[in-house]
Amino acid sequence: MLRGLVGSALLALSATHAWAFNLDDVGEKAKALAAEKYSAPTSNLPSEFSEMKFADYQQIRFRNEKAYWADEKTPFKLSFYHQGMHFDTPVKINEVTATDVKEIKYDPSRFDFGSLKFDANATKDLGYAGFRLLYPINSPDKQDEIATFLGASYFRIIGKDQWWGLSARGLALDTALPSGEEFPRFREFWIEKPKPKDKHLVIFALLDSPRATGAYRFTIRPGNDTVVDVKARVFLRDKVTKLGLAPLTSMFLFGSNQPSPEHNFRPELHDSTGLQIHAGNDEWIWRPLNNPKHLSVSAYSVENPKGFGLLQRGREFSRYEDLDDRYDLRPSAWVEPQGDWGKGTIELVEIPTPDETNDNIVAFWNPEKRPEAGEPLDFAYRMRWTKDEQALHDPKNAWVMQTLRSVGDVKQKNLIRQPDGSVALVVDFVGPTLKALAGDAPVSTQVSTDDNAEVKENSLRYNAVTQGWRLTLRIKVKDPKKPTEMRAALVNGGQTISETWSYQLPADE
Repeated sequence: MLRGLVGSALLALSATHAWAFNLDDVGEKAKALAAEKYSAPTSNLPSEFSEMKFADYQQIRFRNEKAYWADEKTPFKLSFYHQGMHFDTPVKINEVTATDVKEIKYDPSRFDFGSLKFDANATKDLGYAGFRLLYPINSPDKQDEIATFLGASYFRIIGKDQWWGLSARGLALDTALPSGEEFPRFREFWIEKPKPKDKHLVIFALLDSPRATGAYRFTIRPGNDTVVDVKARVFLRDKVTKLGLAPLTSMFLFGSNQPSPEHNFRPELHDSTGLQIHAGNDEWIWRPLNNPKHLSVSAYSVENPKGFGLLQRGREFSRYEDLDDRYDLRPSAWVEPQGDWGKGTIELVEIPTPDETNDNIVAFWNPEKRPEAGEPLDFAYRMRWTKDEQALHDPKNAWVMQTLRSVGDVKQKNLIRQPDGSVALVVDFVGPTLKALAGDAPVSTQVSTDDNAEVKENSLRYNAVTQGWRLTLRIKVKDPKKPTEMRAALVNGGQTISETWSYQLPADE
């Protein structure tokens, strides 16, 4: 029962203590849900909405003048998503004030339905599918969308001068397992009404699924980087094989390390370039993403991770050449665990996709220790939605600027290059550490591969253009039906001077 909503609880409060809604209130609901049998949500949509095409759903537009708090002096406003297509079950949305909690009721007058024809009486008691958070992040006289919560436990955030890109989720269960993935759902939200001078907004959410429930608190601080502090309390109803905490979901179609198989004026097309990991032992790992022909899962064993995220490294417009979708402005999302998370794995899931409409990349933390059914798992982390990837690697060491891939070849005596059945990977390392070295410094490499690879060439040379070093690897794959793993780092004077480049050559490539 929510604190403050029961008369006896109110009487027990001292007059000097104001009523407050907090994570414990939602946690009590999550705990009670976990003790009950799961009840799947039911759709209340008439067929003209549940069976509509995407083009029809796009006709439903929120009237910005109808935004919640539109007539009040609050820096944040709310707009809502209408139900339709697969967004066929409503979520309950509440406003929290200093003295009360009240539901924000569905109001069809908030929407322009375009040319859609439907029975207004059949839809008058619908709910909202989700909501958007509005804030003047780019200009003081314009309310911009900075956050959306829509579908399952998905949410997206952007900062100043950023375009919508990758997503985050509250929880991921059994991702990429043959048994099938379970998608927990935020079924109810509580949004604190902001004060006129507030620079942050607090959102509580109740999560539910067949095998898990959870209570979440999101504190959103818009800015050049929009920062989200997350506190969560999760309860399991039953055992799960993979418990994905702080999951991120993105898209990678092709890039410099995996060029498009067909002619395309865009050299790269992705929301994220790679997975970055800051391990508990201070090792930094960079793993470029792939669009594999077969499902691929990579796991990095880490104790007390300091951070991980899906980054869009490389902000030059020339990498993308896309004026419509501006992949050069898509944010990176970085997760910083608060407190010790113990032992576990950071997992990367890569799913084949034929086009950019599918999110085919997932990354999350999978803890080694799981709570027993009904016992709470409390964890917290900070998310940073940013374009400043320079701040997300060790400034004292070099980092990977780009990974290039091509057919491996050997220069003949007549200077003609002849393919030799290998794969060539070119890795450019850059950074102040390398700029400080002379071009003839004795920099060397540490390269390792799995048993499926034969290294035909491992050469390192100074790159005068970047004032860094370029590593060229030619790899002969023994069994092309298996993926091939490899790692590399730069060494000088017996000391590692770069992050670890970790790469998987997908099967059948």
